[in-house]
Amino acid sequence: MNVQQEKPELVHVVGIGADGAAGLSPTARSIVDSAEVLFGSSRQLGLVPGAAGRRVVWPSPLLPALPGLLAEHADRSICVLASGDPMFYGIGATLVKLLGPDRVRIVAHPSSLSLACARIGWPVQETAVVSLVGRPVELLHPRVQPGNRLLVLSSDGSTPHDVAALLRERGYGPSSMTVLSDLGGEDEQRITSTADGWEESSVGPLNVIAIECRPAPDARVLPTTPGLPDDAFEHDGQITKLEVRAVTLARLAPTPGQLLWDVGAGAGSIAIEWMRSDPSCRAVAVEHRDDRAQRITANAAALGVPGLQVVTGAVPRALDGLDEPDAIFVGGGGTAPGVLEACWAALRPGGRLVVNAVTLELEALVADWYRRVGGELVRISVERAAPIGGFTGWRPSMPVTQWVVSKR
Repeated sequence: MNVQQEKPELVHVVGIGADGAAGLSPTARSIVDSAEVLFGSSRQLGLVPGAAGRRVVWPSPLLPALPGLLAEHADRSICVLASGDPMFYGIGATLVKLLGPDRVRIVAHPSSLSLACARIGWPVQETAVVSLVGRPVELLHPRVQPGNRLLVLSSDGSTPHDVAALLRERGYGPSSMTVLSDLGGEDEQRITSTADGWEESSVGPLNVIAIECRPAPDARVLPTTPGLPDDAFEHDGQITKLEVRAVTLARLAPTPGQLLWDVGAGAGSIAIEWMRSDPSCRAVAVEHRDDRAQRITANAAALGVPGLQVVTGAVPRALDGLDEPDAIFVGGGGTAPGVLEACWAALRPGGRLVVNAVTLELEALVADWYRRVGGELVRISVERAAPIGGFTGWRPSMPVTQWVVSKR
C-alpha cells in the first residue's frame, strides 16, 4: 500500500510598508487575513490590527530560535511579516535558505531602496547600497569615493549622526545627506543637509540616508584597486609594501565569497585589501604578537572591513579549527616547523598558496616545495629614487622571492 506523505504547509512572507494594511495588495491582504499564525516584530504586527491569526513576536536573538518556532507551528498556515521587500536585506532570504525555495512564497512590497530613489530621482541601478542595520558604520569607508551615490539603511535614529561624523573625518564634509524617515507612511519626513552642516543627534528610527559623496579639496582619496599607500595602515615596519602587495593580491586572485588566511599578518594589509576587493570576501589574519594584532583590528575598521577575523597566536597551532580557506598568504612565520605543511594540508582543492620570502632560510624552504609540488617562482625587486648628496639615485628595497601554487 502506498502511503502518501502530506506536503508541509507553505510559509508565506508578506512585505509591508509604513502605510500598513492600507498599502497591501488584495493578494497580500488575503494571505495575512487567512493565516493561522502571524510572525513579525511588534511594530509590524501592529500594522495589521484586523488580522485574526495567532500573533507571535520575534524573540531576540531571532536566528537561533527560528527553526524551533517554525517547527512548533508547522501544521498551521504561517504568514511572516517583513518590512518592504522581504528579499532586500530581509528575513525572506533567511527563510529560503532555511526551508528551501519550494517551502517559501514571497509577496514583495516596494523596498526602501525603490521608495528612496523614487523620492529623490536617482536611478536604482546607479545607486550603491550599504546596510548598517546591526553593523558598524565603518563599513561605509570603501564606498566613500568622489561622485558615488550611496543609500544607507540605518540601524536606528542615531545612524545619520554617526554617518555624518564619518564623512567629516574622511574629509567628505561637503557631501550631501538626505535622510528619509517613515517612507510611504503618513508621517514621512525628509531632512536635507551636508555632512558638515548636520546637527540632528537623532531622527525617526525608520530611516534611510541618501549620500552624494563630495570630497573637500584637501581630502585624501584612497583607491579601490589593490595597492593602498603604505601609510594608510598603522604599522611598525612589518608590512607588505605597496608594489609587492599589489602583485601579491593579483596572484591570490580574490573572488567573491572566498576566504583567505593571512598567516604572519603583520599590519594585516593583505587580508584587508582582499576583503576590500568585494563585500562578500572573508579573511582571517593570524598574528602572534598582541600589539600587531591590535593594529590589524584598528586598520581593518579604518579601511572599511571591520569583519576581518583576527587570531592571535603562533603558527601552525593558531590555524587549528579555522574554516577551510580558498587562498593562503604566508608573509611571516613561514620558517617555523610545520607551517607550510599545515597550510598546504588545509588548502581546499583548487585553492591558491602564495609565499613571500625575504630571508635565505625561507627562500630555501620555498625552493624545496617548488621542486616537489610545482607552481611558479618569481623574484620581485623594487627600487625607489632617493637623494644621494645633491643628486638622485636608486635605492633598492629587499628583493622578494614569491612562490605561487594552486592545489590540485
